Amino acid sequence: MIELFLSVLDFALPILVMIFVGLVGTSVLVELGLMQKISKLVSPIFAYTNLPETCASAFVVAIGSAVAANSMLFQAKKENCLDDREVVLCSMMNATPAYFRELFTYQIPIVLPALGLVVGGFYSLVFVVTAVFKILVIAVASKIFLKGDSCKAPETRSTEKVSLKTALKRALKKEFRVFLKIAGVYLIATTIIFFLQEQGAFEIFSVLPLAELFKIPPETIVPLTSYVASPILGISLLGPMIHSGEITNVQAMIVLMLGSMFMLPIFAVRSQLPRKVAIFGTRLGVQIVAYSTAISIFVRLIALLVLLGMAS
Repeated sequence: MIELFLSVLDFALPILVMIFVGLVGTSVLVELGLMQKISKLVSPIFAYTNLPETCASAFVVAIGSAVAANSMLFQAKKENCLDDREVVLCSMMNATPAYFRELFTYQIPIVLPALGLVVGGFYSLVFVVTAVFKILVIAVASKIFLKGDSCKAPETRSTEKVSLKTALKRALKKEFRVFLKIAGVYLIATTIIFFLQEQGAFEIFSVLPLAELFKIPPETIVPLTSYVASPILGISLLGPMIHSGEITNVQAMIVLMLGSMFMLPIFAVRSQLPRKVAIFGTRLGVQIVAYSTAISIFVRLIALLVLLGMAS
């Protein structure tokens, strides 16, 4: 039990630090009256949506940290500046910059050398397509479900000029109790997920039946299963098989898409769900994770169907 608790702390503390920075940082920006100025930086991206101005401000922060950006959305919701639908769509939008960030931190330095230009390029392209498709879905959903007349990014509550020191003091006083509540929920949720993982709860996601269904080569079962547990490990095992000619490029792509479709729900439950539930509560947190994961799986399913058509 002590080892479990230490593992939870090791995993959760960096995330909690980002949540704290997001909450306090947002409050400081509000006190200084800078929120509306920040939102104007990305206003062209949101020009064809009904997403609120507050969402644009959070999106800027999401380029650096999605956790901090979601903390900003929580702050806006707490002040009745966002309704539930706006929170869900804005939080999903906050996740999209990470896809493009990964091109330079994961896809180009790791995936391309390991899988080669063709397979690695395809894998990277799927990531980009997923991000673009999510943005399109969010834009369309905002036009359908949002009225586009929600409140703007909050400004300072008074006309007095506030110093950074004063703004920081006010923010810390205001947000500390909120952070303690979020931290408590996040630690409990993460502990439950880690406990379930130790008990083998995620082993129900077996890839063997689908591997047999799609008739992929038996030698790819190990990298496919490994990918579900760890994408980097799966890619490392799959790379030599591609370069040696044991499997074709199309077969390798099929393995990657199958692995992704099984890995995404596990990643969502293990990593994304505790964060979203801690910030937004159980109902909204589950909705955000479920919708985002479903879109990602849908894109990979389409890619898989195309690949199977090419292989037949």
